[in-house]
Amino acid sequence: MLFIVNPIAGRDRAIKLIPLIEEKMDKTNIKYKVSITSQPKEATSLTVKGLEEGYDSIIAVGGDGTINEVAMGIIQKGYGTLGIIPGGTGNDLARSLNIPLDPEEALYTLLGGEKKHIDYGRINGKFFLNVASIGLDADIVKRTEDVKKVIRGKIAYTIGLIITLMVYKSQKLIVELDNETMEIDAMLTAVANGKYYGGGMKICPMAVLDDGSFHIIIVKKVSKLKLLRFFPLVFKGTHVNLTDLVKVYSSKKVKLRFDKELLLNIDGDVIPVKDEVNFIIDEQKIEVYTNK
Repeated sequence: MLFIVNPIAGRDRAIKLIPLIEEKMDKTNIKYKVSITSQPKEATSLTVKGLEEGYDSIIAVGGDGTINEVAMGIIQKGYGTLGIIPGGTGNDLARSLNIPLDPEEALYTLLGGEKKHIDYGRINGKFFLNVASIGLDADIVKRTEDVKKVIRGKIAYTIGLIITLMVYKSQKLIVELDNETMEIDAMLTAVANGKYYGGGMKICPMAVLDDGSFHIIIVKKVSKLKLLRFFPLVFKGTHVNLTDLVKVYSSKKVKLRFDKELLLNIDGDVIPVKDEVNFIIDEQKIEVYTNK
């Protein structure tokens, strides 16, 4: 097992897990090594190198961004098993895989050896395992990143959320699915492989990681007051019961077209996009450690 640690994940939470990993692994007969990333995107190259050196399990110790980078390396090589020790602030893929958020319990899950193959998506050449979205949530993530430059901690997310809710405007999109095309005015459009994102929000309670399809959540244009009432429901997944406001679809391919630059949230990483975005479920799957 190769443990790849993001030293800044979870406000230094991940790097503090190294003594725990070493203590537990030293009691096993498993060959292991711990590598610490020194720059963004390095987890991918460390994964590729580790697989080439003979490590068959690559363990991401960090948040969803670290997991995404490790998964990219495994996908590039075409072999290897992804493991997760939650060490970030969101840890949403771990939730979808039923992996304990307690790092020690997560390590025992790895050592238990339960594995499954899950889907992953491609977006304009990038990979994602969990959820990708355009709309209100992507803007909240970006604004929160700006707030964190001045204020640290959970209050940064609250401030980012409040500011975004005050100024956000719905987006006009053309949505193309396998068997349907529609024009919508949406507050949020999420293409989900997993159930959770945003640090525990159950955005798509019906999503299944290995069913070969995306589940698409579209939140229609709504007043700011209704949106404030709606937002807490997402943590329980009961927002999907508001069928006049929330639409749910299933599709192997999704294309979103729009006429201005928007922000795209890919497993917590926000990038600007123009004109259109294509989401495709890859024909291959990736093997992951899970907790059944």
